[in-house]
Amino acid sequence: MNCPICEKPTDPAYRPFCSKRCADVDLAKWLTGSYAIPSTDPDDVDEVLDALEEAREEGDSKPH
Repeated sequence: MNCPICEKPTDPAYRPFCSKRCADVDLAKWLTGSYAIPSTDPDDVDEVLDALEEAREEGDSKPH
């Protein structure tokens, strides 16, 4: 099995990666949303718009 980040052979200590560096690169991709799967489901769009509206309203109600 090869590392999904750099294609080098995996190290059992970091499996499925070859090193801590590649494991960290993968984690960063998850945390930044690089692995997100786009959705065309209208319900998902509505949920996001509702969440953004709520966040905006909460921001407006905080004292400046």
